[in-house]
Amino acid sequence: MNYVDPALRREIFGWHSPRLGLDMPIVRYGHFGRALLLLPTASGDFLEAERMWLIKSVEPLLLAGRVTVFSIDSINRHAWMNEEVGVAEAARRQALYSGYIEEEVVPHIRRALQNPSARIGATGASFGAFYAANAVLRRPDLFDTLIAMSGFYDLGPTYLHGYGDDNVYFNNPYSYLPGLSDGRALELLRSARLYIASGRGAYEAPEASIRFSQALSAKGIPHQLDLWGHDVNHDWPWWRRMLPHALSERVGW
Repeated sequence: MNYVDPALRREIFGWHSPRLGLDMPIVRYGHFGRALLLLPTASGDFLEAERMWLIKSVEPLLLAGRVTVFSIDSINRHAWMNEEVGVAEAARRQALYSGYIEEEVVPHIRRALQNPSARIGATGASFGAFYAANAVLRRPDLFDTLIAMSGFYDLGPTYLHGYGDDNVYFNNPYSYLPGLSDGRALELLRSARLYIASGRGAYEAPEASIRFSQALSAKGIPHQLDLWGHDVNHDWPWWRRMLPHALSERVGW
């Protein structure tokens, strides 16, 4: 089955990540445009968004050369979604994943763009929204746009079980955001485009997005909080509507 238009550039690449000790694939869609890093849901892989027709939903933007999407694997099957991995080890692996994004994926995207200083957008739904937000907040020198859909931004209630260390603190937005004091980072975040969307229907958690919005406001970081209707549930048909809406109408890509 063809999940994308045959005319759309689609390239699969990858390498063995020395940080993660894993073979990590990456797929690129589109020839030109602003670069958007797509983080998968839960334990999803780098082709999840294609199979679930999310790439198809932004195909007009891709074919028009406005956006080029790079999609990578999740770490969660080796971390938070793996019951055989303890909390401390899951946190360590997540920290390594942040390093993989910042020190391996971003340089690859910049090489693909032939722009060594390009700042990139990050997006994802559900657990992918958590990772996208973490990427942007940790390194606004690398990322300048966030599109977070149906996300949560605090590992504590579900995954940490009271545990905390530096790996948790520096990779859990709700832990480090209140204490963020780096002037340059705050300046970059205040000029970034941050869009946070959530439905209010089945299996959605709009309160998580509201809480994240409040934390951003407390630091003087402008953003858009967009709560969709009570008919909007936690599922792909809605994310296929949210992402093109966000790119075209909310962040101006």
